[in-house]
Amino acid sequence: MKMKTKRFPALIILVLALVMLSGCSGISLNKRANTVDNWSHIKQRGYVIVGVDDTFVPMDFQQKNGRLTGYDVDLANAVFKLYGLKVSFQTIDWSMNTTELRNGTIDLIWNGFSKTPARKKKVRFSKTYLYSSQVLVALRRNKIFKPADMKQQTLGVQSGSSGYNDVMNYPRVFINRIKGHDPILYDSFTNAFIDLNAGRIQGLLIDSTYANYYISHEKKPELFSEVDSPFPKEEFAVGMRKSDTTLCRKVNAGLEELARNGTLDRINHKWFGNKAQSPLLKAK
Repeated sequence: MKMKTKRFPALIILVLALVMLSGCSGISLNKRANTVDNWSHIKQRGYVIVGVDDTFVPMDFQQKNGRLTGYDVDLANAVFKLYGLKVSFQTIDWSMNTTELRNGTIDLIWNGFSKTPARKKKVRFSKTYLYSSQVLVALRRNKIFKPADMKQQTLGVQSGSSGYNDVMNYPRVFINRIKGHDPILYDSFTNAFIDLNAGRIQGLLIDSTYANYYISHEKKPELFSEVDSPFPKEEFAVGMRKSDTTLCRKVNAGLEELARNGTLDRINHKWFGNKAQSPLLKAK
């Protein structure tokens, strides 16, 4: 009588092979997103995925009812409405923004994203749509009216932000002066302002757009001071994968159309009044 052949080892090998192939397929899809123009895929899908920090007032933030709102929310929706596409906003860890883009979990970084030499090596940028700058926010009672007044004081800054990059790239301004020669890092400016008001930090380096909005909505805005920093002016733009040349053209054309038809001017005035500085409007 013939003995029954045991097939378990062969079955196990087959299962392992399928798992490995499945894993490799996932990796190749992520790599593929970085090597091809994804516009046709986005059009077929019907929506574009935008990565945001949902605490960055007034660019992208959640209202009390949980609804996402903000300057960049309005702007992104207006641009892609021109192409019949919806926008899906996805909250991300801001310090991992370029990683999320590279992994294919988002299509765009549109959240007060500043152009920097380091970021230009990793992402393709749209045209600049808004100028901003870094300011040092402090309580007036701390008598900090210039960067030098931060000597032996504690400085707060958002991790992964252009402000953090400025602090580290220009050490003479803050690093060589502040307590411990290292800033306190925050995931969100909301927590940073809580610590500022509580006295746990004495100064907060922050984007001027956020600072202006936050302070103007405080019950006693006169308690705060804003100090100009010597860092270069920032250019807000949309970040995307290097391979997405068509998506970049579409975003740029959309921004230019909004500047022509008055939509950009209305959005600027809604969120910043007369303080908005947009090179697109100047170029009209």
